[in-house]
Amino acid sequence: MCGVVGLHAPENGKLSYYIFYALLALQHRGQESCGITVRGRDFVTEKGMGQVNEVFNFEKLNGLKGEAGIGHVRYSTTGESELFNAQPFVVRHSHGTIAIAHNGNIVNAEELREKLKAAGQAFVSTTDTEVIAHLIVREYLRTGDMVEAISMSMRKLVGSYSLVLLTDDALIGVRDPLGIRPLSMGRMGKSGVIFASETVAFDVINAEFERDVKPGEIVVVSEEGVHSHRPYKLPRRAHCMFEYVYFSRPDSVLNGIPVYEVREKLGMLMAEEDDTEADLVTPIPDSAIPFALGYSRAKGVPYREGLIRNRYVGRTFILPSQQARELAVKLKLNPLVRQLSGKRVVLFDDSIVRGTTSRRIISLLRGAGAKEVHMRVGCPPIRSPCMLGIDMPTRSELIAGGRSVEEIRRIIGADTLRYTSLEALVKAIGLRESELCLGCITGRYPVEIARYQQLRLPVYMEHGQA
Repeated sequence: MCGVVGLHAPENGKLSYYIFYALLALQHRGQESCGITVRGRDFVTEKGMGQVNEVFNFEKLNGLKGEAGIGHVRYSTTGESELFNAQPFVVRHSHGTIAIAHNGNIVNAEELREKLKAAGQAFVSTTDTEVIAHLIVREYLRTGDMVEAISMSMRKLVGSYSLVLLTDDALIGVRDPLGIRPLSMGRMGKSGVIFASETVAFDVINAEFERDVKPGEIVVVSEEGVHSHRPYKLPRRAHCMFEYVYFSRPDSVLNGIPVYEVREKLGMLMAEEDDTEADLVTPIPDSAIPFALGYSRAKGVPYREGLIRNRYVGRTFILPSQQARELAVKLKLNPLVRQLSGKRVVLFDDSIVRGTTSRRIISLLRGAGAKEVHMRVGCPPIRSPCMLGIDMPTRSELIAGGRSVEEIRRIIGADTLRYTSLEALVKAIGLRESELCLGCITGRYPVEIARYQQLRLPVYMEHGQA
């Protein structure tokens, strides 16, 4: 799960600054590395390890002059957390240059990499993004048509992807045929066009949201205007449910659905099913706040802040090692003893993945004098590994993998534990169950799981039928 931005703004002399601010708005999607590539007389790239405001300064941004550019914040699911894997990737070939930034996970990346190596292709990174870039370049050198090259590459890619690409004469946005990863399109000024993983990137730079890029769509922005191509229009979609319950910012709108309203409704639906007596409801900040507010409003239980967050510590879930996550939990949250002492507390979180955070926070509340701690979770139990971009690749890492709710309750130390039902999740999002990727909950993925735990395209996709 990364964040991408693409901006075509030939009349804007400060293009790099707008990409910078858009990436800041998407910082929650990745904190390991970031980068910006712009196209002026040539392609110029600045990238580094760390967060956006750590890597970039005025001098670097002033050196990034051009009429179009792309940016990226990275959270690794394929490839080590090293500078050589930072994006965007720039590939120079005999007919020009292409730069690419990718959000998603290509599950057949290693198979494709080996085929490309056998054909003589050299690699400088270990990421699936470079595999995509070389696939597209090879098809472009064969066909001479960039849209055709991307279309042919999409036939070979198995997994999730939203892409922004920069070529010698165009900015291109691409979304996988199932729409697993989000990608939105907006307008900026007289002639500016912007792509971003979330609509919050538009808000911060006063761009106007136009629409979501459709699943299977290729949108080309150039001096000739904006042109849409949709070589793959599948009979279904599979939007990631985890975007709605955790990963996206609550002020984003995904696939036409406000994230904040989904989370608030999940809390309200939980309250309708819950007969637990409590003195207050408190969230694990920040992503669980709308859940707790919805619960409080529907249940009539007072909402209180029981935990104060250290704003200078990033998301613990997306830190790259378990040891780093455990340390970050200790630094991240501090209980308000006067609010909690002697109280029966409903504690809300958006989800439980490994259980480390939940166990630690329940211990913090009890240490602050909470009489009872009733854990409520805005997402059903995550029982299966995600193959499509979330960093939970093995069942052994999932606390709900092979355990009952009662077993999980004992492990995390709660007095009671309730999860949102799958039916309530689907109802709150407002899409049909068949329109969501629920693989981590149900074990049923939107594409077939083949040998070596890799995903294959459906037959109609393999044959490229629209």
